[in-house]
Formats: sequence, C-alpha cells, structure tokens
Amino acid sequence: MSIRQPLDLFAFGCMLVFCLVMASQQVVLKAVADDIAPVFQIALRYGIAILLLGLLIRTKRTQMTLTPKNRLPALWIGVLFTLEFLFLGEALTYTSAGHATVFLYTSPIFAAIGLHIKIPNERMSTLQWFGIGLAFCGMVLAFMGGDTSEFGARVLLGDLLALLAGAAWGTTTVVVRATGLALLPAKQILLYQLLVAFVALVVWSLWREQTAINFTPEVIGSLAFHGIGVAFLAFLLWFWLLTRYKASQLGILSFMTPIFGVLLGSWWLNEQIELNFVIGAGFILVGVLLVCRRPASGRRVAVA
Repeated sequence: MSIRQPLDLFAFGCMLVFCLVMASQQVVLKAVADDIAPVFQIALRYGIAILLLGLLIRTKRTQMTLTPKNRLPALWIGVLFTLEFLFLGEALTYTSAGHATVFLYTSPIFAAIGLHIKIPNERMSTLQWFGIGLAFCGMVLAFMGGDTSEFGARVLLGDLLALLAGAAWGTTTVVVRATGLALLPAKQILLYQLLVAFVALVVWSLWREQTAINFTPEVIGSLAFHGIGVAFLAFLLWFWLLTRYKASQLGILSFMTPIFGVLLGSWWLNEQIELNFVIGAGFILVGVLLVCRRPASGRRVAVA
C-alpha cells in the first residue's frame, strides 16, 4: 500500500480549483434555470461524463469486473447518487444556490451516523457527537428565516430538499465503506453512479416535462462546464488527489466549497445572505469539521 503524503502547495492549489468548480455548479445551474431545468441539465452532464469516462477506461484498458455480491450495492449507490442530484436539482427551483450548497455539505454528518451503526470500528467519539449536535443547532438556525409568506415556504422546501441531497450523499459513503465496493477502482464506482443517474434523471425529466432547452450561449457553456469540468475532470482530479495525499487533510480543505458557494451565489446571482443563515451555516460547518476531524477509530469520514 502506498503511503499518502501530506499536503503541499500544489495540492492546495488543486483543491482550491476543485472547490471553486464544485461551488460554482449550483450557481451555474441556477443561473440558466429559465432556459433548461436543473434536473435535466444534471442528467445531460452525466451523459457527457459517461462518454468521456468510457473513452478513458477503454484507452487504459481498465478491468470492470463486478462480482455477484457487489451487484446490489452497485445498484444502490447508483440510486443514491440519483436521489442526491434529483433532490439538489429540485432544490435549486425553490431555494438559493448558497443555501443548497451548505445543506448539501451536511453529508458527512449522515455518513458518520451510518458508519457508527454499520461498522464497529467507526464508532463516534464524544467530540464527534458534539459536532453533530452543533450542526443540528446550525440547521435549526439556518431554517429559521422568519418569512411566513409563500416565498418563505418555497425556500424552506428547497432547503429541505438540499438537506435530503446531503443525506443521500452521506448514505452513499456508508454503502461503499460497508460493502466490497470499497475495493473497486474509483473510476468503476463513478461509472456505475453516472449510468444509473443518467437513465433515472432523463426518465424523471420526461415525466415532469422538463426537457425543453433554449440553446443560448450560456446554456451551451453551462453544459460544457458541467459535463466536462464538473462530472468528468473535477471528479477525476479528486480521485487522483486521494491516491497521492492524505484524505483527512483533503477532506478538511473541501469545506471551502460551501463557503465559496454562498459567496458566489451572492456575487453572481445577487442572492441575499440572511444573518440567521450565516450563523447557522457557521455552526453547521464547524460541526461537520469536528465530525470529520477526530473519529474514534482514528480514521476520517470520507467527504467526497
């Protein structure tokens, strides 16, 4: 087993780019939502990523064997991946990109709880439980907008959907860690997720009649950004960094993403940043950092 090295300046720069790209995806999805529905755009980006990843796998002649015991878990991670981005896409219809990004990144909370239940050596420490409590208080504060109008109810629905997206992401981590999927190459796991999500989200978009596209330059640019930049290059960059650097340190740096998401949403989309949301988001991020920083077993909870 190769020894992962601590972060250097190059790794920090890569993580900075990665977090900016991942934070931008919600903002870009929302920016062109009038011309293409977010869920359908997510489906199309996975179609693009499948083609590119398939070419990469074929070029490198990577073995894609799947044992019978891993077939059901592979289907499950595909379903969970689909639910994650279905909830996220629908959330962006109701709430801001900044809200969606913060609630999506509650995923390690759900992963930690699931791993605590499923894997004996992943039991959480007192500090981790304190982090979960802190994050829960932050969620309550972030949800308490005080707006009882129809608009306020729509935002609350969107926030809840984004939180469900985070839960689906965290549950995916549990399934991978608790089954034989943990031994498979990252590209293989990603391909299973992309295939199931592409088919399911296209079907959903057809059923909801959300497949209309107004091919503006912004929409074409968004599709290229999401299909090539996010679903292909950014994911591969993340997996490559995990093979060379310590996952715990990369995980901590990944929490630049929700911060960037809030700032980009405010700057690009003129989204209002409420005081209660800022305080609540701060509690959530600190709580998640505590959960990821010191697991009782000495291992870190996977963030992405």
